[in-house]
This record gives sequence, structure tokens and C-alpha cells, in this order.
Amino acid sequence: MASSAAIVFSGSPFRSSPITSHRVSLHASRPVSLRRGGVFSRRGLAVKAALIEPDGGKLMDLVVEESKRRVMKREAETVPVRIMLNRVDLEWVHVLSEGWASPLRGFMRQSEFLQTLHFNSIRLEDGSVVNMSVPIVLAIDDEQKSRVGDSDRVTLVDSSGNPIAILSDIEIYKHPKEERIARTWGTTAPGLPYAEEAITRSGNWLIGGDLQVLEPIKYNDGLDRFRLSPSQLREEFTKRDADAVFAFQLRNPVHNGHALLMTDTRRRLLEMGYKNPVLLLNPLGGFTKADDVPLSWRMRQHEKVLEDGVLDPETTVVSIFPSPMHYAGPTEVQWHAKARINAGANFYIVGRDPAGMGHPTEKRDLYDADHGKQVLSMAPGLERLNILPFKVAAYDTTQGKMAFFDPARSQDFLFISGTKMRGLAKKKENPPDGFMCPSGWKVLVDYYDSVNAASGNGRVSEAAISA
Repeated sequence: MASSAAIVFSGSPFRSSPITSHRVSLHASRPVSLRRGGVFSRRGLAVKAALIEPDGGKLMDLVVEESKRRVMKREAETVPVRIMLNRVDLEWVHVLSEGWASPLRGFMRQSEFLQTLHFNSIRLEDGSVVNMSVPIVLAIDDEQKSRVGDSDRVTLVDSSGNPIAILSDIEIYKHPKEERIARTWGTTAPGLPYAEEAITRSGNWLIGGDLQVLEPIKYNDGLDRFRLSPSQLREEFTKRDADAVFAFQLRNPVHNGHALLMTDTRRRLLEMGYKNPVLLLNPLGGFTKADDVPLSWRMRQHEKVLEDGVLDPETTVVSIFPSPMHYAGPTEVQWHAKARINAGANFYIVGRDPAGMGHPTEKRDLYDADHGKQVLSMAPGLERLNILPFKVAAYDTTQGKMAFFDPARSQDFLFISGTKMRGLAKKKENPPDGFMCPSGWKVLVDYYDSVNAASGNGRVSEAAISA
């Protein structure tokens, strides 16, 4: 839900340049000056033109070194207890293995789980605090707990029984499902997509420990080339000589309003004094609810946006963020921002009602549309994040394109919601010219055609498979 946006600036690794204000406007007219040592100064805000440090100062890489994989795979086969991962579990192994959740070294033990649940953060051994707003845990049932017994490690396997990882120095503790759901979503109403998929029917116990992932997680779905790890992204940003990285998270097709926000962000960063800001277009690639457009179709649409020049391929890196989607609003948006810091982004575009959804049982939004960006400015472990507000983007009927909303002539603007966009595509009706590039719109129409065709033939649609 990124029809309007704000930018969040993170200065968290720059301990010598504390930020005293959590609100800095990009619309201010005060000039930017370049100081010695590659540090830009604006309105008292010091910014080092370099990639941001990962949380905890080190990017976690939990994948076994290639030279040791054969030995570790043999060792995994000898571990007597195996736990089968479901789809969401495997996505979390992927997230952890590449360091998106740094400084976590595996599935959470109880102390980490409780801190996440109650404080949205984790305190490290040196006393520093990093943000962690969603539990990254592995559930097991009573029978599995009994099989583990006194073992100090287990082998995690996929649905075919193939070893994926070894979980060592394990700790098993009670899975407080109701408390977890209430604190993550602010409600226990039935119909929360992630809760129903991954929590309510899961085991009564959680098992935490250190992960050793036997090899990089691959899906073999034609999209692995887009799945760059935080380490690979940092290498790409360095190769492109990026002195600022601004990330845009989305789970919907890109329309020209999104593109306006992204291109205007780059323009304003250039005005601030940066020489080469690079956009990280980072669509969510894990679990999504059934009515979201599947990842494969979204990636096709994103490619058309780049091919048509709506976004500049020279200053844009498209990469899939492997996390499952919670739809947990202000709680989840903290996770989205924190993970992108680990990927090297020091700016983060956050939209209206980020990670939000409609209430599952009532006809209203589950979260206040402005709370996400407000929470980011106050979140523990993200104290130095600075929200830089942008105007709302909408379709300007007088110009025939997406533009920033002007309240003085509100009658000239048309707001096209994601629901309305999907409705038009389903009925093969074109949106107003200038709303989305034609080739990108065709991808969306083709997707809904495929859904209708699959439903008519009695086949399960890709939407159901990918949801």
C-alpha cells in the first residue's frame, strides 16, 4: 500500500554523528555542503557517503563454506532427529542464512523471542539494541519435541526429506500462540493470513538454535537470478559507486505513482549533494495472501517497467526480498526497514499504511494509515531513522499522468486503489493513460486471464499456488 510515501534515513552506524531530530524535511531550502572526508552536512545532519553498517556491525552468513559442504551434508545425515520444514519455515531459513535478520544466528531462543514480542528489539551482549519486530521462530509439535528429547541438535529437511540445515545448541520452549498473535497484529480476530498459515495450526513448542545452512537456498522457479543476498547487493552497490542507497518495498505491480516517488527521491538526494544514489527495488518474495498478484507475474511487470524506461536500469537494482509477509502494519514495517539496512540501504521509502490490510472481520482498515511512518521514527533499535515526508501521489486528470496531490485543486485528482486497479485488470478495462506503462498493464491483464482460464478448466491457479 505505497500510494503515498515518505523516506526514512538511517544514520545508525555513524556513532560519531548523532542525530538529535527524528524529522528532517526534504522540502527545506537550506543548501547542502560537502565537508572533508566525504561527509555531507545538511540542517545539522551529518551523513557519511558510504554503505551503512549491518545491525550488530557484522553481516551474518550462515551458509556453510563450499569447501566444507560435503562433510557437513554427511554429518547432517547422521543426526538422528529430523524436522521437516514447511514452505514458510524454509523462507525463514533463507532469510536467516543470508543475514537479512543480522545479528540473528538462527531461529530465536526464548530470550530473543520474548524481547521481540514485548520490546520489538533485542539487546546485544555489548548493551546495544537492534530492532527486531517480528518473531523468527520454528514451531514443532508434541511428537517432534518427544523425539528431540535431550539431543542438542537436529537436522532440518525439506518436504522431500533433503537436508537443508543443522540446528545446534537447541532450546525448546512453549509456543504462546495467542500472545504472539495479539502482540504482533494487535488483534486475535480470525482471518489473519499469516497467522492462519503459520501459527494457529502449528506446533505447541518453539525450537531455537544456531543454524548451519548446507548450501544457498534455491527455488528453481526461474527467479533465482533476482534473489540477491545482502552481501551480493552490497557488492553491486559498491560496483556501481553508489554513495546512497534508497530501498522501496512492495508486494504489488509498479504503477507510475510508485515510479514518481522513486524518481523524485533520487532527484532530491542529488539536490542534497549525493553524486550517485541507487534505487533498490526490493519486492517481497515470500508468503503473500491469496488475492495478491503472485511473485512471478509481479517480476514480469517490473521488468517491463524497466524496459520501458519508467525507471532507469542504470540506477536501479531489482532484487527479491525473501521474507514472508505478515500484514502486521506498524509492527512489520520495522522489520522491513531493518532488513534493508542489512542489505546496505540507508534510505527507505515507506508508504501510506505500510504492510497494512483490511480488518479480517470488519469493514475497516486494520491499522491507522499514518502509524507506520510515525512508529519508524520512534522504534527501539532504529532511533536514528529520520522520516522525510513526501506528498501524496495520485492521478492528475488535467495532466493525464500521476502527480503529487494538490489540495487546492483536489477535484482534479483521481485515487486509484490497488483494489480498483485489480478490478480493472480483471475486467480487461484500461486505466487512464499515464497510470501504468502499457506493457506493464498487459502483464497484469494476462495474469488475471490466466486465473480465469485455470478456474474455468478446473485447474488450480498460480495465484493459489503462489499465495
